[in-house]
Order: sequence, then structure tokens, then C-alpha cells
Amino acid sequence: MKYYPSSILNAIKNISRLPGIGEKTAERLTMHILRAPKEEAEQLAGSILELKTKVRLCSKCFALSDSEKCGICMDPARDSSLLCIVEQPADMVSIEKSGSFNGFYHILGGVLSPMNNIGPNDIKLRELTTRMEQKEIKEVVIATSTSVEGEATASFIAGRLNKFSVKVSRIASGVPMGGDLKYVDQVTLKRAMETRHEF
Repeated sequence: MKYYPSSILNAIKNISRLPGIGEKTAERLTMHILRAPKEEAEQLAGSILELKTKVRLCSKCFALSDSEKCGICMDPARDSSLLCIVEQPADMVSIEKSGSFNGFYHILGGVLSPMNNIGPNDIKLRELTTRMEQKEIKEVVIATSTSVEGEATASFIAGRLNKFSVKVSRIASGVPMGGDLKYVDQVTLKRAMETRHEF
């Protein structure tokens, strides 16, 4: 790529470091930025810098936030008796987009994974216990993934919550809407059969 000046090569190299962006896409994005008005490029650069300087974890639920507490934790219309436990901020966003939950969240920041040396002290379990001791939560919904680590984490949390007088539930998992049974893996199908409900 000697036919590009170093400023363009640097931009291509830096953009191609983003996940899912190959060299060709990085080149196309660089050319788009180059053709865009200067103000648009400045806005993009400014938003990236703002992202790095302003965004932090909510002090209560550990979601991404621009202030000490996130918008969900500061919303008085939400049900304070409901708590949903998820692995990452993106999981919380997915549940929010579904419009199916009106309580608060607790984001673990990962799952238990002894193979990767991630134990109970490496995720936000101590903070979960502190929240539970405030005694306003009546139901905890565990919404970790259905991977081996996610299931192990869910079981571990459920065991820890036994000492609190709360209802503990696990999100259902199974055959997706519109899914063809012959393409569904055995673990998913087994879970769907185990969590079947009356019609």
C-alpha cells in the first residue's frame, strides 16, 4: 500500500484493529472519512474521545454510564423488588430492547470459569450480596448464558441466594421462534423439553 500517504495508512491500520473490520473495510471507511466534511470527522473523533473519558460503570448495577448511576438505576418508575442478573452490559441492553423486564439489573462482569482462573472474587458477587442485604428485592431472575460457565455461575448464585427470603428464577431457554427442530442442537432441545409449560 505504498501508493497511500502515511496519514491514510495510519488510519487504515488503526481502523482495521477494530473487531470484525478487515483491511479492505478499513480502507473503505478511511476513504469515507476522508471524503466527509471536516465537521463530520471532528464529530467522530470527538465522540471516540468522549467515550474514553466519560463512560464508566454504574456504581449500583455496573452498567455502562456517563454518570455515577445509570439511567435505569435512577428511574423511579422501575420495580425495585425485581432484580435481573446478567453477565455483561450488552446482555442487559438485549433484555431492555425486548421490553420484557421492568426491574433493576446486576451485571456480573463475567462468569465463573476455573479453566480461565475466574473465581467468585473476580466477578461482582460480593456486590450482589451487599444489594441482597438491603432486603427490598423479592425476586431475582438469573439470566446468564446457557454455556457450561453460564450454567455453573447460575447454580452458584442460586446457592448463595438460599439464605435470603427471595424467589429465585432462571430465564427459560429452548427452541427459538420460527426454529426448525431438525436444526436445533440436542442441549437446547433437552432444555426446551425440561422447561415445557401447560398450553
